[in-house]
Amino acid sequence: MATANEKNTQTKTINGAEILVQALVRQGVKTIFAYPGGCSMPLHQALMKYKDDIRTLLPRHEQGGGFAAQGIARTTGEVGVCMATSGPGATNLVTALADAKLDSIPMVAITGQVPQAVIGSDAFQETPMVEISRAITKHHYMVTDVKDVARIVKEAFFIANTGRPGPVLIDFPKDCQLATLDAEPDYNPDTYLPGYRPEMRKAAPEQIKQILAAIKRSKKPVLYVGGGAIISDASEELVKFARRTNIPVTTTVMGLGVFPGEDPLSLDMLGMHGTVYANYAVNEADLLLAFGVRFDDRVTGKLEEFAKHGKIVHVDIDPSELQKNKEAHIPINADLKHVLASLNEAITDDDLPQVDDWLTQCKEWKEKYPLKYPELGDVMSQQYAIHELWQQSKDRDPYITVGVGQHQMWAAQFYKFNKPRHWLSSSGLGTMGFGLPAAMGVQAQFPNDLVVDIDGDGSMLMNIQELATLHTENLPVKILLLNNQHLGMVVQWEDRFMAGRRAHTYLGPVHHPEWEGKGSGEHAEDTYPDFVSIAKGFGLQAKQVRSKAEYPAALAEMLASDQPYLLDVICTYQEHVLPMIPSGGTVNDIITE
Repeated sequence: MATANEKNTQTKTINGAEILVQALVRQGVKTIFAYPGGCSMPLHQALMKYKDDIRTLLPRHEQGGGFAAQGIARTTGEVGVCMATSGPGATNLVTALADAKLDSIPMVAITGQVPQAVIGSDAFQETPMVEISRAITKHHYMVTDVKDVARIVKEAFFIANTGRPGPVLIDFPKDCQLATLDAEPDYNPDTYLPGYRPEMRKAAPEQIKQILAAIKRSKKPVLYVGGGAIISDASEELVKFARRTNIPVTTTVMGLGVFPGEDPLSLDMLGMHGTVYANYAVNEADLLLAFGVRFDDRVTGKLEEFAKHGKIVHVDIDPSELQKNKEAHIPINADLKHVLASLNEAITDDDLPQVDDWLTQCKEWKEKYPLKYPELGDVMSQQYAIHELWQQSKDRDPYITVGVGQHQMWAAQFYKFNKPRHWLSSSGLGTMGFGLPAAMGVQAQFPNDLVVDIDGDGSMLMNIQELATLHTENLPVKILLLNNQHLGMVVQWEDRFMAGRRAHTYLGPVHHPEWEGKGSGEHAEDTYPDFVSIAKGFGLQAKQVRSKAEYPAALAEMLASDQPYLLDVICTYQEHVLPMIPSGGTVNDIITE
């Protein structure tokens, strides 16, 4: 018979799924995008148990959840988290993992797995996720013992967000999710990561002196800055350095916003669809300060002809990028923020380059070759639509996401970003369908800010199901849908390099003449599909505009709404993204008309 003096000897148990969720909470995770299934049900039960500590949003496709997690990671610099069940749920995350790997985005993806006893037997919804994702993740784990869960989560976050960031996979068999411990584990255990030593390397004083000496001797220097500058939070130091030295700045598509787009020193974006003046300046530069870049082929074109007239200083946190594509005269493996801070501290008036003639030349190029688009009367062009969006929204510092294609490049050209982490683009992988779910993640992180997805009709159809998530989760994303009824960028290449022959790039019914490129150039009265009805069916506000005259007011109405809103803007499909340097070409091959 029990007495009041007897101690309660009941043991409190905790299972693997609960340990993982608690470990996420201790890593500071506030939001997770997770789609349930048979092998992740214990994880979802744990998420419900701790719903006051971590918000779970249900995407309508696992790929959407992966891109939404990137929306958080790209805007905050923190680790984005997504979750899926085993088999098809897990493989649906593969594209988001590859995307994060190429753009160096910190992300942890958790996948359910069949119980260990049946692994390798082709069990229902079994896929070997570690093997599948080996080449597209920074690291990967399979949990085999409930005692390892807390340590693995801690290590996964550490790996994802140190050194050069990237995605980490945790594959979690269902039996380990259900296995229990008699007491809560140590959530801050010692890690075991042999061979992984992500030092925040600092440039040696001699290297800083080398850079300053090269700057002093230069007459035509250019700062070529990429996503690494954003990852290292080096924007403030970069702006200070550029204005101190009067060195003009061009950025990659990943670097947009790291230097104010409206600054007189800005040359805007370089590369295949970069400005003429940026490409000319890099071609003529006697010193190229390549900061946080990887000399991607869409920037360099023909490698041996890129920036061949000057000295190259290359700073990158990842030593494997140095001398990989382009040989640098001064390669420096270091954290860019520290390098720029050291340069700002060490530079004197005597180190400043004499660049008056160079700035005059750059100004002349900017005046002679501005970004422009034709006047089409009352017909809408995508460039005009984006420029008007910039005019109406820039004072609100919105977050802009994009799909992939012509609209993506036009957004990079005609929306001027003055702050980092406000532009989200699938840049390395070029994933259509990125824009809408990425915006969904940003809006979940910043519920009171303006988030706009500039999208094309082809990209929108890739993840259109996430309109449901916007409605059900009360995420007031604004969608500017530039609808030209075609896969515009592929059409552009058909026009430029394949004599205009259409090969499955028209998105309407096959009996329309446009299917074979024989249309008049104008759209039929009824475009396909009816995006307005689709959006309204998902519970969004929506409107279609077909003329330039009605567009500004319709855009203002969308931006003023406190609800998710889709504005279907019917645009011409005859426009090309210009300038354009053909693939593998040089600045001498640049197309401007």
